[in-house]
Amino acid sequence: MQKTVLERIERLTEDVVSLVLRGDEGPLAPWEPGAHIDLELPNWLTRQYSLCGDPADLSAYRIAVRHDPLSRGGSEYVHLFLRPGRTLSVSLPRNHFPLRPAPEYLFVAGGIGITPIVPMLRAAVASGAAVTLAYAGRSRPFAEELVATYGDRVRLGRPDLAALAAEFPAAEVYCCGPASMVTEAEAVFPRVHTERFEPTRRTFGPDTAFEVVCARSGGTIAVPADESLLDALNHAGRAVPSACREGVCGSCEVAVLAGEPEHRDDIGAPDGRMYPCVSRALSPRLVLDV
Repeated sequence: MQKTVLERIERLTEDVVSLVLRGDEGPLAPWEPGAHIDLELPNWLTRQYSLCGDPADLSAYRIAVRHDPLSRGGSEYVHLFLRPGRTLSVSLPRNHFPLRPAPEYLFVAGGIGITPIVPMLRAAVASGAAVTLAYAGRSRPFAEELVATYGDRVRLGRPDLAALAAEFPAAEVYCCGPASMVTEAEAVFPRVHTERFEPTRRTFGPDTAFEVVCARSGGTIAVPADESLLDALNHAGRAVPSACREGVCGSCEVAVLAGEPEHRDDIGAPDGRMYPCVSRALSPRLVLDV
């Protein structure tokens, strides 16, 4: 973890604030557009936020937090109780939503989904690519800043995604926002990179028991049908870092050495990896590098 000091809080909209977290022990870890961090809050909660500042400035990270009316304690604490001067721990940046080189980009964002898009937009324009942003939502943080900087490259209002697909057939498409927008984008665009803030509702077969062999620490752990793999590892003393417990942040990634995992995450686990907070096993036994 990295130590930071909350330098300032800026209200962007009625329900969104921006936080600037300055490194407390020198430069912070480097990052690229699309990356996010885990923020440890003083009320013992850990939440994930996309970095929306300038990757060239490692003296501080910038994030934005929307006050969710159904908050489980994270956004509510940030909006009501967090004050400048507080020391906060943040993780090293992780990036499951990287910006790929392309001659043309179409960015589609909804509400707070703009946060990973802001540095992507800056990098894409700097690369000389053709760039368009379609930005929807009742609350649109950064909207004025983006229009002032990028002019008619920015389109505000609810987009017609089918029309955009026809208008930009060759563009590399990046979408982040409400689940309904992301689902529609995945159905409309032939090629689209997406990031979700909440898990997709999907149906899997019944949970069954399986075994996990811990290749590095030794021993075999029984994972019952009514317990997650993450909890079974933690209860057996093989602590695995975790944050969201919903398969969207990637903080609990472990290496699979043998066996067939059942991937239930929304990240798209790379070969030989899995996220034990939600994923289970299709084979009777997994061998993990823990």
